[in-house]
Amino acid sequence: MDTGDTAWMLASTALVMLMVPGLAFFYGGMVRAKSVLNIMMMVMYSLAIMPVVWFLWGYSGAFGDDAGGGLIGGGESLGLKNITLETLTGTHPTYVFVIFQMLFCVVTIGLVAGAIADRAKFVAWMVFVPVWVTFVYVPIAHWVFAFDGETTEGGWIANDLGAFDFAGGTAVEVTSGMSALALALIVGRRVGWRKEPFRPHNLPAVLLGAGLLWFGWYGFNAGSALAANGTAAMALINTTGTATAAMLGWMAVEIIRDKRATSFGAASGAIAGLVAATPSCGTVSPLGSLVVGLVAGVVCAWAIGVKYRLGYDDSLDVVGVHFVGGVVGMVLIGLLATQSNVDNLGFGSAGLFYGGGFTQLGKQIVAVVAVMVYAFVVTYVIAKLIDMTIGFRIDEETEVSGIDQAEHLETAYDQIGGGSSFSTGA
Repeated sequence: MDTGDTAWMLASTALVMLMVPGLAFFYGGMVRAKSVLNIMMMVMYSLAIMPVVWFLWGYSGAFGDDAGGGLIGGGESLGLKNITLETLTGTHPTYVFVIFQMLFCVVTIGLVAGAIADRAKFVAWMVFVPVWVTFVYVPIAHWVFAFDGETTEGGWIANDLGAFDFAGGTAVEVTSGMSALALALIVGRRVGWRKEPFRPHNLPAVLLGAGLLWFGWYGFNAGSALAANGTAAMALINTTGTATAAMLGWMAVEIIRDKRATSFGAASGAIAGLVAATPSCGTVSPLGSLVVGLVAGVVCAWAIGVKYRLGYDDSLDVVGVHFVGGVVGMVLIGLLATQSNVDNLGFGSAGLFYGGGFTQLGKQIVAVVAVMVYAFVVTYVIAKLIDMTIGFRIDEETEVSGIDQAEHLETAYDQIGGGSSFSTGA
């Protein structure tokens, strides 16, 4: 065990945990005042339920020795058995790695919640989360994050295909985006969609949430080096470059299109850049990170309008930002991965613009397509079954009057009415 690496992983784990309330504030500010508590509860519930799922079977399925074909891990770590204080992952205790990866899962399912803000039954969400994690996230995490060890075998994308995905462009971003699309199609459009503006009710909360997410993302990306080393430093600088360039790109689109740059656009652009940095931060150069960010900011600013053309109601633009941003980051690796970073990671080939040909680009595309198809299809089936049994959608009257009061017996602000049904005891 290396104490420096262990300290860095402990800090990174804490940073990723901060992303969860950050996401709750980010989403909470984006919805209407009568829906704030519901969306924040959907995000925070993911944090509450995940240790149960992850400790009992999730970690073993994602990171256990492959059970066949690189598709799912085996059961040797069910209930975290066979893991002790002396068990190491790399140069730090496996217990730290367990929580670090668990929080990746929490963030991923928390992102999905944004697609159905304002209109989903909370009890249906409570059932959906553990089922989705088991059948969607855990297998994909095994494909992408489980590398072969000295005596163990991992997932097919990481080892057999050899696609680069440093911190989860497929496992987190593409998975959440496609799952969000499937869920939005099952739950249906909000009452008044396309007729009402559905403006964010609290932009300061959006900016606070974006700031917390950005801060936590340093642990998300640089922590994925799993050590306090040069790779972590590269991920850190590239995460910064990509986020800032994407913010500028998004604001440039707004200025050209609307003659004004907005705070909401700036926050959204930064998140789009962080999304694109997630897969690419370990393989591109700092200058390459600026290119990745600029492309992500411009493309995602355009992509959020696609839902109106295609007719699906993705409330908080999970598809337009996370799916599209994740695809941008994954694909640009095939163009911009440098030979030195590839050599440092020890597999794959450089990008097309660095003399590597089309080989790595093809691998990146295969990984994206495989994850997007699997995530969409399985999520659609899970959501459909829940909708057919207990129902996923609240009734129209509740949606119009306010989901917070109906689902949680409280409201975020006194002026909305209702207040909390519980006494503080003061």
